[in-house]
Amino acid sequence: MWLAQEVIRRKRDGLVLERSDIKRFVAGITDGTLSEGQIAAFAMAVFLKGMTVDERIFLTTAMRDSGQTLSWILPGPVVDKHSTGGVGDVVSLVLAPLLAACGCYVPMISGRGLGHTGGTLDKLDSIPGYNCQPSPEQLRRVVAEVGCAIIGQTADLAPADKRLYAIRDVTGTVESIDLITGSILAKKLAAGLDVLVMDVKMGNGAFMAETSQAQALAQSIVAVANGAGVKTRALVTDMNQPLARSAGNSLEVAEAIALLKGEIRSQRLWEVTMALAAQALVLAGQANTIVQAHEQLLGVWRDGSALECFARMVAALGGPVNLTKAPERYLQQAPVVMPVFSERPGRVVSIDTRSVGLAVVVLGGGRQHPADQIDLSVGLSELAFVGEAVDEQKPLCWVHAANKDKAQEAAVSIKRAYRLGMESPVPGRLIHEYI
Repeated sequence: MWLAQEVIRRKRDGLVLERSDIKRFVAGITDGTLSEGQIAAFAMAVFLKGMTVDERIFLTTAMRDSGQTLSWILPGPVVDKHSTGGVGDVVSLVLAPLLAACGCYVPMISGRGLGHTGGTLDKLDSIPGYNCQPSPEQLRRVVAEVGCAIIGQTADLAPADKRLYAIRDVTGTVESIDLITGSILAKKLAAGLDVLVMDVKMGNGAFMAETSQAQALAQSIVAVANGAGVKTRALVTDMNQPLARSAGNSLEVAEAIALLKGEIRSQRLWEVTMALAAQALVLAGQANTIVQAHEQLLGVWRDGSALECFARMVAALGGPVNLTKAPERYLQQAPVVMPVFSERPGRVVSIDTRSVGLAVVVLGGGRQHPADQIDLSVGLSELAFVGEAVDEQKPLCWVHAANKDKAQEAAVSIKRAYRLGMESPVPGRLIHEYI
């Protein structure tokens, strides 16, 4: 007789679980035959005792198979990218059309923001009419015809993960690398990918603050995804300052469109996007070397092919057909826009990036609880980066707010988040490691 409590006991005692035990346990999570108490006990046992790579693969593939899995018949590779999140991380909106213009097919399943980090779906919500939850038939058609579609997770994709995550969230087991790996990859692998590139953030604005933590998660994801049959590489990248010049939903979409049109406001955003996209092209067999991949990406960026893919994706999913030509006509704009000046001139020595993200939440542009409604128009723009000079003419940033009180409250948080000095600091590495 199979008993869930025996599986829990074996993991509690540090023993290695069989594939069949993990598969049946995940089935119980999915169909509701396991109680919340049993799932919580299992999560805590994994948190305390850990899992082998094989166990992580068994857990991930079981959660992948707990619902609908997509399969594709397309003339090119199916590719996706995932980030562990941060502030000003608008890479997805640029990377997906870049890859599509290079012959890849990108069914990108994204999430919403929570806490200080922004969510790709919230950014897309700022585009009027854009449908983040298309039918499977519409998703297939858009991916086949346009090359990319950025959408949200449906209830049919990896439902076991949805229930397990909700329980982890209230039982102090979120930080388990074993369970994080399974949660990220279950949804991604259910999308029927050939190739996955991971952007694992580290720093004071990241979920993983320490480099060693980010490396451990990146190594786990790469080992499990490759073990499950998806070619995967991970980059460990810096989140000790915002990635883009903007933080806030409409503002980040505007910056992504500007980048696709040829305007590089943030070299950091451009460098990370290109590094991830180049790795994806080589893994997918669309380029033989990283140098060749960069040449292809620059080609579709300069000739407007990537911008066209983005515009076609937006239109195919219900958004304006001319968004990229006149984004200011469609993206919501906050009624109050004011600069935030430092108390004294100097150079930016460091930024408390988490506080910058929380300033957006204070403005109403992020959520503290999953059900919170957000103001898509508010946020920060023209953020100063480490090493840059600020004075009475050059502000730390511009605040976009619903009213003056909110703007002043955010300004106080921003001033506290920036540390200034008189000498330019040595710039930190943007890409710490390729795994």
